[in-house]
Amino acid sequence: MSNFTLVDPAGWDCDLQSVYSAYMGYFQLHGIAWYERSWSVFFESFEEFLTFSWPTITVTDTWTGRAHIVVRMSSVGAFLKMLKTRFGETLPIVENILRITPFETSQRHLRTISDYATYKKVFSTLPAVVLAAQKVHVRNGEPKAIRELWASRDKTFLALDFEWSERNSASCIEWGYAAVRCGHLDTAGAWPPDPEPNYRRGHYIVAEYADKVHNKHKPSFPWAYAFGDSQLVPKAKLPQMIQAIVSSLISPDSETIPNTLVLVSHGTTGDLRRLEEMKIKLPHNLLVLDTMAFERQLYSTGQRGAMQEPSGKPREQGSNLALTGMLQSLGVDTQRVLHNAGNAAFMCLLGLQLLLDPDTKVPTPRAPNGLPAIMRGPSRSPSMPPAIAFMPSPQLFSPMGMMPTGSPVMFPSGVSPDAFGGDPSPSGRMSYFPTHRSGSDNRLTPTPPIGGSYNGRMPGRPRVSSTNDVNEMGEHLAAMNLKSKTVGSRVSPQSR
Repeated sequence: MSNFTLVDPAGWDCDLQSVYSAYMGYFQLHGIAWYERSWSVFFESFEEFLTFSWPTITVTDTWTGRAHIVVRMSSVGAFLKMLKTRFGETLPIVENILRITPFETSQRHLRTISDYATYKKVFSTLPAVVLAAQKVHVRNGEPKAIRELWASRDKTFLALDFEWSERNSASCIEWGYAAVRCGHLDTAGAWPPDPEPNYRRGHYIVAEYADKVHNKHKPSFPWAYAFGDSQLVPKAKLPQMIQAIVSSLISPDSETIPNTLVLVSHGTTGDLRRLEEMKIKLPHNLLVLDTMAFERQLYSTGQRGAMQEPSGKPREQGSNLALTGMLQSLGVDTQRVLHNAGNAAFMCLLGLQLLLDPDTKVPTPRAPNGLPAIMRGPSRSPSMPPAIAFMPSPQLFSPMGMMPTGSPVMFPSGVSPDAFGGDPSPSGRMSYFPTHRSGSDNRLTPTPPIGGSYNGRMPGRPRVSSTNDVNEMGEHLAAMNLKSKTVGSRVSPQSR
């Protein structure tokens, strides 16, 4: 095993132990007394059979995913030729040798096995071969491998998403995640998962860039998180926070068994690169699932039925769907903002579950922080809605000559509040608040001449809400000011 040689796995399709087992079955089937033959020494045990020195490699079967120590059929022919040369007897090539189709396409390490100790060493590497192949199966989006992961009910699926500045690719402006712990839910009897109560999720906005860094080519909406409350986190603490969340979900690293954590993303290349740049430590046995590749494989194998492009043409084989397109094809409302890291992560995990279980309940997203999406602009904190066609802009100033509601006005000296129709209180004092009127009094009234009064109300302004004491008081005080000027102009010079 000291010589390191790489070979192409094509043609390596015979399981080594099955070769020995097949000949023992052949002898039994045809009643051959092999133990009386001169070449019986090679069939006394599997250990003796290995002394021929078999060139082998390790591969996994394309369909079953099981690992095998395999040889070429030409090696079996060489063994039979050796028996004929040394012992003068010919054995046929039997048909019941286990033949597999290697999944691996890259070159494999060639090992020559001539004793059982060597065979045990090679056999001990088979779990690692299975893990390596499983990682490739899952990352390529193969439906069988991914369904087996979901059906095992012992994995944790973690979807994540980043939003980065367009001007500086090194600046992360927000991060979001959503996770479903299948093992925990299955133990608690909550299977299948219900996304709304069972998804652990979060959304984090980098404090240094909040409301300062705005993407224009692909606008981001950091304040439009629809599945919880966004949190501000300092830029220096973001990697530490991400590492802590990942660490809370992973199992120990191993060379032979997969991790309980499955990383989910729609197009994994960018997110994995960002994690590497932020020096986030991920275990080597981590499985990475690309929902884009999974959906593409389902369509290519006919498991999604006939689909059409937006133009009406049939969808091409091998084409990819963006996250929005995938969700729409699953019947999910995509009006919510997906250029928000928290929303994208949640919807990515939801899309995966819908592909695996179409009966999954789709949650209703709430308005972020109680405000509809239109109340927030791209990359901005909550603000007033824009003045669009169906939403008139509010009036900022009162009509010319009128005082804004609630403006403080001093009572003019020498003027009694009685002139303004105040109602006397039980103590004999005058109340400066207007009499409350019913809702039927909310109507427009004509404007009286300046200096006059109209039932004690402020001239020139219609009543808007008779139940608003503050507005009524402002009108009343403004009327007092106007009447003061009028009364003062009519007083005799002796009274000045």
